Amino acid sequence: MQTTEPVPVPEPTPVSQPFWDGLAQHRIRVQYSPSLQRYVFYPRVLAPGTLADDLQWREINGAGTLYTFTVARRPTGPPWADVVPQLLAVVQWDAGPRISTELVEVGPDDVRIGMRVRPVFYDLPEAGITFLRYRPA
Repeated sequence: MQTTEPVPVPEPTPVSQPFWDGLAQHRIRVQYSPSLQRYVFYPRVLAPGTLADDLQWREINGAGTLYTFTVARRPTGPPWADVVPQLLAVVQWDAGPRISTELVEVGPDDVRIGMRVRPVFYDLPEAGITFLRYRPA
């Protein structure tokens, strides 16, 4: 990826650190609430709705379905000036929650809502972070 500016990277918080640590190991770890009997995402301190203090980190395989997407034909910011079109997407994990991401290894004309997708891990060693992207399954 050649860009004119460095890509901004997230700053993990104490709450989100297990998610980012998992990605660095090419694993997807998300929180599970036994009281809700479901996975929750984004990382948080208490279970949504019930405010239960029972969240556990569990590994999922990350497989899912494309929920929605948009094709950004203009750069979404200076760091992406040379990376167009960008395929911004929301993936519905088989495990339940949705995640905002980017589609890779696919052209805009081949993207369909409802298509099966699988995770791709993008390591940025210079930034010490791994991004989670998706490609067609």
